[in-house]
Amino acid sequence: MTASILCAIHCAIVPLLITSLPLLGLGFLANPWFEWGMITFAVFIGFYAIGISYFRSHHRLLPLILLFGGFSIIIVGHLYVTSWREAIIVPLGGLLIATAHFFNYKYTTICSSDNTLFHLKHSHPHPHK
Repeated sequence: MTASILCAIHCAIVPLLITSLPLLGLGFLANPWFEWGMITFAVFIGFYAIGISYFRSHHRLLPLILLFGGFSIIIVGHLYVTSWREAIIVPLGGLLIATAHFFNYKYTTICSSDNTLFHLKHSHPHPHK
């Protein structure tokens, strides 16, 4: 008897929970405090990750410039752009941040190989020559 009551409660509650989870999630993500908190967190993580690579490995400013530009676009988009334009501007900033991480990855890993695509201002001597 207890199992069937629990089953009935389960069967009644689960569909309600499943259908309301997206609404709860969207409301939570649309909170301005949460959004600015995530932007701040991402700024620290992004500059830490790319800054470490800059100082330890490649010494290239391009990833840092792209990262700064991307976060600047996101912040300006949130503060000064409204309506549908914000939905275009903010993702462009995110794309610029992704590009910064791509270049950072390439600069960090490429200097240990013979690929010269990203050796824009320096070259490595070949050990076999």
